[in-house]
Amino acid sequence: MKYNTVIFDLDGTLLNTLDDLRDSLNEILTRKGYSTRSLEDVKHFVGNGVRNLVRLSVPEHCSDEEVSLILEEFKEHYNHNMQNKTRPYNGIMELLLDLNRFNYKIAIVSNKFDSAVKSLANTYFGNLISVAIGESTDIKRKPAPDSIFTAVEELGSDLNRTVLVGDSETDIRTAKNAGIACIGVTWGFRCREVLRSEGADFLIDTPRELLTLI
Repeated sequence: MKYNTVIFDLDGTLLNTLDDLRDSLNEILTRKGYSTRSLEDVKHFVGNGVRNLVRLSVPEHCSDEEVSLILEEFKEHYNHNMQNKTRPYNGIMELLLDLNRFNYKIAIVSNKFDSAVKSLANTYFGNLISVAIGESTDIKRKPAPDSIFTAVEELGSDLNRTVLVGDSETDIRTAKNAGIACIGVTWGFRCREVLRSEGADFLIDTPRELLTLI
């Protein structure tokens, strides 16, 4: 067995979170009198942390201070509404059950804020995933490799036997920065062409295909 550790991205890989992200974002934008954003907008804006999502969603004239205020309101609203429409992608729960049955070590690393990552991981996956790491002041967000190194350490695993599974260019760059392979998933927030052009080591169209690669 080449790999014994699988690290997953969260949004766009394990969970389809777009509707709840859009709804919370648009709630705050509406409060401020700004134009709302479509699901397609949010799909393209996510992946580099929630501050980047907010910055791209508000008018260009917004100051950094206003972005920070909107971000805090967004976080508060999202914390209470992030499980309204969010669901695991088809086949994900079956995949996680199989990985556990075969004794793989599993973690999540995400650029979503850490408290949301831990809450969503616990709610949707319970004890199927033992380590979940999000953006915080202690760990640089992806594509910095810090979250990968932390996850591997917490799992008591070996970087040389670890693979990252994600849906975006950020995930591929993170894997490269950590010196590990990346499996790109085509059901998430980025298209196959983006994943291929970024240099994903493998591409899969369904969760079941992951088992054949590792």
